[in-house]
Amino acid sequence: MFHTTHPGVIMLAEETNTRAWQIYGRRQLARGYTPPVPDRLGWTPWDGVGPGVEALGDVTGRRVLDIGSGAGHHAVHLAQAHGAHVTGIELSPTQHKRAVSAHAAADGVEFVQADVTEYLVSAEPFDAAYAIGTLAFIDPHRSLPALRGGLCPGAPLILSLLHTDLHGRGPSTEVAPREQMIQLRDDPPLPTQMWVLTPRLWEDLLTEYGFRVETIDLLPHPDESATVVQQLIRAQRLPDRPPRVTGRPRSARAPAAHAAVGVGAILLSEQGILLGRHRLGTLELPGGSVEAGESFEDAVVRELAEETGLVARAEDVGLLGTLVDHVSGVLRVTVAAVVHTWQGQPTTQPDESIGGWEWYPLPRLVRGEAACAVQHPNPSSLEGVDRPL
Repeated sequence: MFHTTHPGVIMLAEETNTRAWQIYGRRQLARGYTPPVPDRLGWTPWDGVGPGVEALGDVTGRRVLDIGSGAGHHAVHLAQAHGAHVTGIELSPTQHKRAVSAHAAADGVEFVQADVTEYLVSAEPFDAAYAIGTLAFIDPHRSLPALRGGLCPGAPLILSLLHTDLHGRGPSTEVAPREQMIQLRDDPPLPTQMWVLTPRLWEDLLTEYGFRVETIDLLPHPDESATVVQQLIRAQRLPDRPPRVTGRPRSARAPAAHAAVGVGAILLSEQGILLGRHRLGTLELPGGSVEAGESFEDAVVRELAEETGLVARAEDVGLLGTLVDHVSGVLRVTVAAVVHTWQGQPTTQPDESIGGWEWYPLPRLVRGEAACAVQHPNPSSLEGVDRPL
């Protein structure tokens, strides 16, 4: 599903990061600098930007994992101000030493020097976990499955990650590390290797490894002239799937809902196929869930009007085929349909997550210059479809 980076490249990247954070911690120890315990949990380097501890939910009395805890000031804040039992895990010995030197006597906090993926193998599962700018220094194919195993079902996982850097360079569409510099006030910058990925790619990875992504927010620098943007991802560890059974006991009760049925509408004009831009950046067909008592044709007509403003009739909708897949433990059945005739011009509708409707020439899509999140039949099978009224 994802582009795979050579294991040797990943090993070198993480070794580079280990050295960088050891040097960083050594420099901070030498100057005797300890960041103050904050009054508010912040997810960016900028005061007052984004939510506070509410992103984690109520952590009172809960076991919380601080991933890449650094000097330990965030962990101490959660313990002192919110009553959490926090474990700060840090790979760098010098960063760990900074935390222990400053906060060894703090109640409700323990600091562990270890690789988080190795530590979680034998640790008791945590009730919540967060990483402020740190998870991007670890291969997500290594960190995310370890975090799933190290968190209780339903536990929140909150990640603050780089989206756009100081030079205006945006996120990558491949799961591969790239060089980023740690900028220091009085010392030369430190080169690191970071996984700076698009929100959609992070969502796909988290879903792949057993999490449900609830929100992804982009938090820009408060100075509008600065290019830096942070991502804030709020996810939840999904429950373990129950063992599969070949049948269910007979009873008078209806079975628990475990599937979703939807439709995807294919409209062709002389300009090409109609696609909209999702807020996460993907191109998608009009469509959505089928409501109770609704036919597939009626669902296409309704979704088309709600998302694009176009008007069609059920008798002008032809069903083509069915796509079946699983997302977050839910079986999805999506029926593709061709709309032969319609009225109006596609426009972005209020409160819809997809907009910016445009006609994309089929040769452009076939060459791979654009992509669609919903699978649909080969364009050659759509020849002869009627044009709009």
